[in-house]
Amino acid sequence: LLFRLNCGFKDRTCIPINGNEEPFNIRLHLAKDILTIQEQDVICVSGEPFYSSERTVTIRRQTIGGFGLSIKGGAEHKIPVVISKISKEQKGKLSFLVFLINGINVRSYRHEEAVQVLRNAGEEVTLTVSFLKKTPAFLKLPLCEDCTCVPSDQSSGTSSPLCDSGLHLNYHPNNTDSLSCSSWPTSPGLRWEKRWVDLRLIPLLHSRLSQHIPGSDVCRKHAFQVIAVDGVCSGVITCPTAEDCLDWLQAIAANISALTKHNVKKINRNFPVNQQIIYMGWVDEKEQDSGQDRMYSPKFLALKGSSLFKFSAPPVTTWDWTRAEKSYTVYEIMCKVLKDSDLLDKRKHCFSIQTECGEDMFYSVELECELLIWEKAFQMATFLEVERIQCKTYACIMESHLMGLTVDFSMGFVCFDAASKAVLWRYKFSQLKGSSDDGKSKIKFLFQNQDNKAIEAKELEFSNLFAVLHCIHAFFAAKVACLDPMFVESQGAATTAGGVSTLTSLKALHIL
Repeated sequence: LLFRLNCGFKDRTCIPINGNEEPFNIRLHLAKDILTIQEQDVICVSGEPFYSSERTVTIRRQTIGGFGLSIKGGAEHKIPVVISKISKEQKGKLSFLVFLINGINVRSYRHEEAVQVLRNAGEEVTLTVSFLKKTPAFLKLPLCEDCTCVPSDQSSGTSSPLCDSGLHLNYHPNNTDSLSCSSWPTSPGLRWEKRWVDLRLIPLLHSRLSQHIPGSDVCRKHAFQVIAVDGVCSGVITCPTAEDCLDWLQAIAANISALTKHNVKKINRNFPVNQQIIYMGWVDEKEQDSGQDRMYSPKFLALKGSSLFKFSAPPVTTWDWTRAEKSYTVYEIMCKVLKDSDLLDKRKHCFSIQTECGEDMFYSVELECELLIWEKAFQMATFLEVERIQCKTYACIMESHLMGLTVDFSMGFVCFDAASKAVLWRYKFSQLKGSSDDGKSKIKFLFQNQDNKAIEAKELEFSNLFAVLHCIHAFFAAKVACLDPMFVESQGAATTAGGVSTLTSLKALHIL
């Protein structure tokens, strides 16, 4: 269904996608943990309706008036076949407001086909009849106590198919009851009211928002949908303006974020300090094969301890964490938020992740605030892991000799002989004035000698070039973060976001 609505809690109009059916009123109610889609309906608020369940009745063809029924509706009108008029002789048996004929499919039978089914029946037929709950909406009846409906023989021929279409089936025109508000059950104690009833409930924990047509980069105009973790979907909700749509998106996203933070806090009680969850949330991943029709697919990312996990669905149990599609070490991957000039298609709010193998992965989120939460969470996760390990050593080759390069949070760069462990040279982070690599295995570092200020070049060869480059970047970023007062103040309290300053150039490192 396609929902057209306004912000707030006014009545909304729900129009099916095919546009062929009559609209009915709906509204959205947003609570902190659930999104409720409601529709307006007429319900019995006191007493027990005697037609609350199905009932089987047998009727006989009368000498005059036949079966004493009039049926209307049908597949050509895209509404059910219903019994709309009842003769007085049959009223005792068929004392229902509206009936469905068992065996006549709502969509497959046209009106005249349903008429022929009954005309060709014998002298006696058995029907299973039940109350059709949605009929007041189809008939567009005024939902009030003193309302009246125009009889079908007085209709202009332009109203609902249920009111003025259909062929009468052997009934006497002066001996029938028309389907009208006055023919509603009048049993003592029954009282009817127009109320909002729940149509669909969407739990917000781990739900995802989507403004885009599934699998594509095409954004719907003023529209979105909410998909629950179990796959239940709200349908496409269309707002009258872009501002209204953004208001709804931000409100729902804020509730999802709050629920996620609360859930993470509870889960972290079961994990050690070095395995705490920093971030959990949905993203859309761009498919590597651009030839596929589906350009994007939903993925669930989680930052936990030293790793970035990629799932097809949110992890619920401890065992789920061992079944991730992929996992990466946070200080050996690089995250970059894409500027407008770097975007690959029509999707906005995108970021890329370059793995330790040099593979580039592209993701998008729905809102700018979600992108900001991810960026800060990744920076925080990287900083906490660098602070925990303090140093990382990689094997390398320099001048045909096997060496080891240690990136140390306190001392900087330390190169030593792999066999003797003798230190060959060391430099602080602030002494690195530049670097370059061949994109395959070699890195050339330019360090400044503290004594004579001369530039000294050191060329090293690694088997895992990108992992080394990303690790060095992570250590530099952590060093810069320590000089950010906002980050230092928030480090102790923040668990899902922080004030880490993003390192964008080696020039920022000269202050170290």
